[in-house]
Amino acid sequence: MNPNQTETQKTSFFSNLTTQILIAMIVGAILGIFIHNNATPESAKEFSTYIKLLATVFIRLVQMIIAPLVFTTLVVGIAKLGDIKAVGRIGGKALGWFFTASFISLLIGMFWVNVLQPGIGLNLSDVDLSTASEVTEKTSVFSAQNFIEHIIPKSIVEAMATNEILQIVIFSIFFGLAAASIGDHAKPVVNALDKTSHIVLKMVNYVMKFAPIGVFGAIAGVFAIRDFSDLILTYAKFFGSFLVGISTLWIVLLLIGYLFLGKLMGELLKRIVSPLIIAFGTTSSEAVFPKLTEELERFGVKDRIVSFMLPLGYSFNLDGSMMYMTFASIFIAQAYGIDLSIGTQFTMLFVLMLTSKGIAGVPRASLVVVAATCGMFKIPIEGIALILPIDHFCDMFRSATNVLGNALATSVVGKWEKND
Repeated sequence: MNPNQTETQKTSFFSNLTTQILIAMIVGAILGIFIHNNATPESAKEFSTYIKLLATVFIRLVQMIIAPLVFTTLVVGIAKLGDIKAVGRIGGKALGWFFTASFISLLIGMFWVNVLQPGIGLNLSDVDLSTASEVTEKTSVFSAQNFIEHIIPKSIVEAMATNEILQIVIFSIFFGLAAASIGDHAKPVVNALDKTSHIVLKMVNYVMKFAPIGVFGAIAGVFAIRDFSDLILTYAKFFGSFLVGISTLWIVLLLIGYLFLGKLMGELLKRIVSPLIIAFGTTSSEAVFPKLTEELERFGVKDRIVSFMLPLGYSFNLDGSMMYMTFASIFIAQAYGIDLSIGTQFTMLFVLMLTSKGIAGVPRASLVVVAATCGMFKIPIEGIALILPIDHFCDMFRSATNVLGNALATSVVGKWEKND
């Protein structure tokens, strides 16, 4: 078959998938709004519970692929690199990018929440503080012990069973380096893992056919139980200020991307449109991990770079979440009339940049970090209840931004390695 014909078919499939997902989002929103306006609250809640099962099925299908995909591609990639020096070089570039991006994201959140001050003059009388209990209970996991536990696996089987990406990365690095040091004796194992990774990537194509159904279920479920218009009116200042911040972060990321990738930035965006929309619709950047891996390799990033960078990025490079953390923490302080000096805010920024790296895999991680940070700076943790009603819609933008940030980081490091 003609290679160009194959690429055309792939692009056609990509475009069709994107169109299907967009249609699924619109239809899901219409159905959800119809149910919300015409059904009783109990019926709407029951409908939401069942329709969300479609999203749960899709996300679980993706999750079953992540562990074998990370392990096989990373081991093969490191074995092909051949030495610790190459792993250290790429790792150093990756961490340098991640911490710089985290700092910029946190700074943008801090800047806009101070300029727009969405928490000033907020009426707290109608807020049910008890709704924050689910999140505040999880702040106990926010500790040095938790940080170590999320990095060093005690069992690779347990890490794979719970999809602890960072733990799988650590084991895979050791396994890959050991395989590389053995040389030809390890080739049968490396070749078997290489073939396995291609099988898993083929599975990605099958799983992605469920993406429109999953997005439809997620969107319909949310709109069935949430009055979007009332929420936006109530939280207009907060949500509007958040959108200004996240838009600024997108502009910065796109400019940096153009600076390093030039005209290739347009091609990258075309490649990741589908993952961006899926992450937006399902509020899960994890849901697009396999698809993003595939698209970045098609974009031209070497598989060994993609397999190394993406798992690290999913633990260390969540740009959208980082921007939200400073924004939300200072917003809660403003709502309670707590004046934080610029020095204190910068201290908060650096604390967030370090401690947020220890909660990869924790459900509602951004909110857990915000709650823990509030506690550290004597801001009422219950203030999380202020942002819970609108958090799902903020999470849609955060998740898409996280995907963009990781795609960009992987592509730029891939280009650096190609030029070295």
